[in-house]
Amino acid sequence: MSSDNSLEFTLRDILAAINPTGDDWSARLRLIEELRVVVRSLESLRGATVEPYGSFASNLFTRWGDLDVSIELPNGSYISMSFGKKHKQTLLQDVLKSLRRRGGWQKLQFIANARVPILKCKSSYLNISCDISINNLNGQMKSKLLFWINEIDRRFRDMVLLVKEWAKAHDINDSKSGTFNSYCLSLLVIFHFQTCTPAILPPLQEIYPRNMVDDLRGVRADAEKNIEETCAENIYRFRSDKSRMRNYSSLSELFISFLAKFSDISSRAPEQGISPCSGQWENIETNTRWQPKTYALFVEDPFEQPANTARTVNQRNLSRISETFQTTHQMLISGNQDYNSVLATLVGPQVSQFLQRRPVHNPRPRAYISQNSRARPQTDRAVNLSMQGQNQFQNARVDRRPNTNGATMQRTVNAAQNQVQQVWRPRSDR
Repeated sequence: MSSDNSLEFTLRDILAAINPTGDDWSARLRLIEELRVVVRSLESLRGATVEPYGSFASNLFTRWGDLDVSIELPNGSYISMSFGKKHKQTLLQDVLKSLRRRGGWQKLQFIANARVPILKCKSSYLNISCDISINNLNGQMKSKLLFWINEIDRRFRDMVLLVKEWAKAHDINDSKSGTFNSYCLSLLVIFHFQTCTPAILPPLQEIYPRNMVDDLRGVRADAEKNIEETCAENIYRFRSDKSRMRNYSSLSELFISFLAKFSDISSRAPEQGISPCSGQWENIETNTRWQPKTYALFVEDPFEQPANTARTVNQRNLSRISETFQTTHQMLISGNQDYNSVLATLVGPQVSQFLQRRPVHNPRPRAYISQNSRARPQTDRAVNLSMQGQNQFQNARVDRRPNTNGATMQRTVNAAQNQVQQVWRPRSDR
């Protein structure tokens, strides 16, 4: 068996272990409902709703992943612009006091002075950590955009899950300690898919040509509809382009080339930044949006330019990050490692022990195909259970609205949890 096939098998095993099951979806939905009960009990939050965002909403979370939720304050049909940081801090303190009174919550931590004030907590009996913020519509829309990108090519989701697990195993997926946050890692995967040959994803400015956060103004339904329909039309155009060359790389090939691409990231960072918006490395000196340079690494947020999603990465950790890319790449291409040593390099002890306790059947490696129809690769039982859980999240009713290019958008609302979140899927007509 070739080393490429062996790595493909190993990556499939890892995905089968870390993909959330139906129970994992259900547990997070129960946690959201519990937080709704808390919010409804507070007079200061009368009329507020609880909406998930982050990896759960974008379907990029693992079975042990945290949950991000936003408490949306009532402001009629308009996007709220009037609630300042001080007011958000006060409301989160009210939530903190309520959680303490009720019990069943642990590791309560209020981070008041963060860029976005956050209340951290963990459900004692569900064993799920949760970050709570106020009026984080930007986070919700970014999550939707990542969800739609995942719909372009399903290899994106697999890569994000594998990269996040690998980064956690090497302690480079923790913004509090000066390394990457998960959103930044997702953008690195997007950038890799934009810059491989042939490209799998377009520059994100071809999906949404403006700065998304600037367009979240006025009537919320109208603002979201404009963004959603613009993205749907452009995604449809990209996927239906018959002149576009298709990339048939296997997951193992993409993972190895991802590691190789960023192995020299510490040496490039002083002069160049990463722009998923343009799909290119850009010179910092000539990019006026990034001046003055005050960060060790620049990975621009394509939906909130010129925000830097790698702003927490410091110079000391950047060198270590680059070395981690290099050493993992060298180990994988050497082909001299057995299954357990590769596992130890790619996952943390929790996942490694899970696989050792419960061996996962290795599916035959297969190339992914990204065409006009959604890629539907064969999946093992764990992935199927994940999709069952996702269906619980998205199975109530479907509204289809054709756009000017014949594309439609599928709006799915969670029935069991009564509007947990509205998720739009840009897709082509069949």
